[in-house]
Amino acid sequence: MTDTSSELQSIGLRNTGPIHSNLSAAQLTEASLARGEGVLASNGALRVATGKYTGRSPDDRFIVDDAETHSTVDWGEVNKPMSEENFDRLYHRLTAYVQERELFVFDGYAGADPRYQLPIRIICELAWQNLFARQLFIRPTPSQLESHKPEFTVIAAPGFEANPLTDGTNSEAFVVVNFSKRLVIIGGTSYAGEIKKSVFSVMNYVLPAANVLPMHCSANIGPDGRSALFFGLSGTGKTTLSADPDRQLIGDDEHGWSEHGIFNIEGGCYAKCINLSREHEPQIWDAIRFGTVIENVTLDPETRLPDYDDGTITENTRAGYPIEHMPKAAEPSIGDHPSAIIFLTADAFGVMPLISRLDTNQAMYYFLSGYTSKLAGTERGIVEPEATFSACFGAPFMPLPPMTYATMLGEKLTRNGSSVYMVNTGWIGGQYGVGRRVSLKHTRAMVSAALSGALDHASYQPHPIFKLMMPTECPGVPCEILDPRGLWKDREAYDRAAHALAARFRDNFARFHDVLPEVASAGPRA
Repeated sequence: MTDTSSELQSIGLRNTGPIHSNLSAAQLTEASLARGEGVLASNGALRVATGKYTGRSPDDRFIVDDAETHSTVDWGEVNKPMSEENFDRLYHRLTAYVQERELFVFDGYAGADPRYQLPIRIICELAWQNLFARQLFIRPTPSQLESHKPEFTVIAAPGFEANPLTDGTNSEAFVVVNFSKRLVIIGGTSYAGEIKKSVFSVMNYVLPAANVLPMHCSANIGPDGRSALFFGLSGTGKTTLSADPDRQLIGDDEHGWSEHGIFNIEGGCYAKCINLSREHEPQIWDAIRFGTVIENVTLDPETRLPDYDDGTITENTRAGYPIEHMPKAAEPSIGDHPSAIIFLTADAFGVMPLISRLDTNQAMYYFLSGYTSKLAGTERGIVEPEATFSACFGAPFMPLPPMTYATMLGEKLTRNGSSVYMVNTGWIGGQYGVGRRVSLKHTRAMVSAALSGALDHASYQPHPIFKLMMPTECPGVPCEILDPRGLWKDREAYDRAAHALAARFRDNFARFHDVLPEVASAGPRA
């Protein structure tokens, strides 16, 4: 019996089937093809279909409520409790399910800074999911692998389904984090993003205790060594804007900010593929090659050419690849304290400034708000733009109260003097359907100006409703589009729309009860 088998027995996995530990990307690709789990695309990537679930299932995510978590987790709609009894019952059935099955094991790390690394083990029923884990997390060196001892284990068994009547779940799918037993169990869903985000949730729980702020953001470094962070919800351009050919990529999604600087939590990227083009995102396009996993992307049945414009299966098509597939990846994936921080919002109401500068109190307010907007047609039942708020730009992955993370952000901004900007990648001149989308060319110019320091000494004017400071000029951007009100034909209609969005901000912020007065008053005017 191998050491891995013995270690699996220690967590109740008495597996009698084959166990494959730490296979290479090529071996896992071969195993996936041999098992009929996917096909090779023309670019060499492994294409898989995830079935019913083509995205995360937030209603099926639970945290075990026990002595470890009862008084620390921010319980509610996001962090739903599961009893210890229900977890034990579900876990017992899960271990019975995998007992005779072939399993694939990856041992690695979360956290590029060795001072804050978490050794993890990912156990998968599917070879392609283990390939995904291998490419998305930090891969150990041979010497590290010899001494690797996992401190948290994730078990992903998509073929095992929960029984809501007896297991206390909401459906057959489940993602359950047990902090006391250092376990995550996933079943009923093949979407690999659940593996990635469950580890992120774990890091969001453990890092603050080490005085590290975990962040749902991308990061890169300029030629001058100045690093930058990009916060934003899905669809705001976080991955696209951080993949800058003139800057080194630290990471595209998850980072920590310690007293020493910033570091990538992962070792790979998980990029959205819908409407991907070589013209606009050449680095991501070229990163999708052998060793990459692409989920739910339509392929030509004969040529196997990917059709990234086809959203028939889902708009949430994805590609998972190691960060070294990016041509200018930072090695190691760490950087100094950020000199600039960008909050990205895709405002479909067409009222937010294109770019604005925030003071520390405003930064905490808009960080807690985490605003963007959903568009008509993107989800069933949405017929017009809807304001969406996700605390800390990542509420589904934050087990602790939002103020824990916002307070840490404020302290780090004060200590390090980072500049904070909000950039609207959404609509101007009217709401979605009336106005136009901000061009990527102008967005890149605004981001470049913020990161280079060109806006440090610009002249600013306050927005009358949102109170954000808008530059009167920005290199590479027409001055007339910097003030959103002036782009509307009907200025009174703009005022009504802006006040309506400001009211949504205030209604959302009312749920935060432990906020400093100066932070609460930093939001839009009544």
